[in-house]
Amino acid sequence: MPGIHGKRVAILATHGFEQSELEAPLHKLRDAGAEVHVIAPQAGEITGWDTDDWGRPVKVDRPLKDAKAADYDALVLPGGQINPDLLRVEPDALAFIKAVFDAGKVVGAICHAPWLLIETGIAHGRAMTSYHSIRTDVENAGGIWEDSAVVCETGLVTSRNPGDLDPFCDKLIEEIAEGRHERKAA
Repeated sequence: MPGIHGKRVAILATHGFEQSELEAPLHKLRDAGAEVHVIAPQAGEITGWDTDDWGRPVKVDRPLKDAKAADYDALVLPGGQINPDLLRVEPDALAFIKAVFDAGKVVGAICHAPWLLIETGIAHGRAMTSYHSIRTDVENAGGIWEDSAVVCETGLVTSRNPGDLDPFCDKLIEEIAEGRHERKAA
């Protein structure tokens, strides 16, 4: 597995993130040598959703208003139903995601987080996957949906659900190690 020492990764989330979809990338990316910051629209803590009830809080390292896309090499977007639905109506969150993507940096989205790729226009014309219930949303936005554990197109890494976290994290690390990706802007 390639190392990503010295790379900086943002995880953008808010209340209602799928617990494992934030925590697994956080730990695996740190174990691979990256400096990882949890970024949220609010300071303090955000609380996850774990299976069928509220989960554990996670410390916010940087409020979104203080985060700059230029400071990061990659962005991870955890899913859950609540988290991306709240973020997709936050103009600052959408601008941050688009700025990271347009700079050719790695963007990973799992489960329902591709809603954010739809909202920013990133999904259009790109191969990707998501939680099965938003397949139609992806296709209606012009995305090319595929039922695979991981779909990667020039640094855009997507996965379906928590069962795909190992291959999702492995692919994120591989893509981050490769560096910037040449692609058409969203």
